[in-house]
Amino acid sequence: MPRPIRFDHVGITVADLEMVTGFFVSLGLEVEGRANGLEGEFLETVCAVPDSRTNIVMLKAPGTDVGIELSSFEKPGYLPCNPKAMANELGLRSIAFEVDDLQATVDDLNQHGYPLIGGIGHYEGVWKMAYIRGPEGIIVALAQRLNG
Repeated sequence: MPRPIRFDHVGITVADLEMVTGFFVSLGLEVEGRANGLEGEFLETVCAVPDSRTNIVMLKAPGTDVGIELSSFEKPGYLPCNPKAMANELGLRSIAFEVDDLQATVDDLNQHGYPLIGGIGHYEGVWKMAYIRGPEGIIVALAQRLNG
């Protein structure tokens, strides 16, 4: 049976492409590329959304191959979701990053209006982790590996 060669990216559809891009750039990701006004047979075939047009930003963390594809549809308009969805609701609910200083990252994001969902948890002296509510309700998991 054919198998995947590698994991490439996660796609997230957003309403405000620039705001969400800015959030991920503030976390240290870099814009790898943009496609504005993408439309036509390719998009309609892949997405199965007739007469669609989208703008896309590809982001990657430095030194990695895995990316985030942010897309915002010009047409048809996006469909609403529950921006306060919790981790136990069905569907893609979080995207995770390892950080070097969890407390400083949490504090910085909180100052910019992105609060903790719960608290900072510790796992068996190996990890500490927290969930942040990012823009448009995206749950961002942040984890710091502990040295002990």
